[in-house]
Amino acid sequence: MDDLDKYIAGRKERSPQFAENFDNGYEQFKIGVLLKQARIEAGLTQEQVASALHTKKSAISRIENHAEDIRLSTLVNYAQAVGKNIQLQVA
Repeated sequence: MDDLDKYIAGRKERSPQFAENFDNGYEQFKIGVLLKQARIEAGLTQEQVASALHTKKSAISRIENHAEDIRLSTLVNYAQAVGKNIQLQVA
């Protein structure tokens, strides 16, 4: 565990609010990373995905970099545009 991981673990122990906010933010970040990774693996540019979704490149960039409050329909449409499917799990 590196220094950053130790710091985050310590903050989480001291502050339940920090832990909740950090975990929520990380999940949103991870969604954007997964979407970007799928786009790149499909060999598509942001412009091509934007065209398929009838939106602008800036909207695709926002989704990939700040996937907060993204609609499920947007996730499904994005996944389809890059040749993937969305699977949801309630745990």
